[in-house]
Amino acid sequence: MNKSDLIDELAKKNNLTNKQATQIIDFVFDGFTNEIKNGGRIEIRGFGSFVVREYNAYKGRNPRTGNAVEVKPKRLPFFKVGKELKEMVDGK
Repeated sequence: MNKSDLIDELAKKNNLTNKQATQIIDFVFDGFTNEIKNGGRIEIRGFGSFVVREYNAYKGRNPRTGNAVEVKPKRLPFFKVGKELKEMVDGK
């Protein structure tokens, strides 16, 4: 399922126009994005949580040339699956 599929489902199930459904989905995603960008945490019970993980700088290797490369420190979003979703997918 992609964003447009989600918009179509929301519009169909709640008798909304595609424009209204798009505004709702954009509002939710923008809120999530801003929270993650500011280092916050998003937790959706039964689904999972989004957090920012920080990684230190390290020396890597360019796989094509074999030369050592300095990799800068970075912050990346990370998703941790909730217990209920994990069990649902696993079929328990």
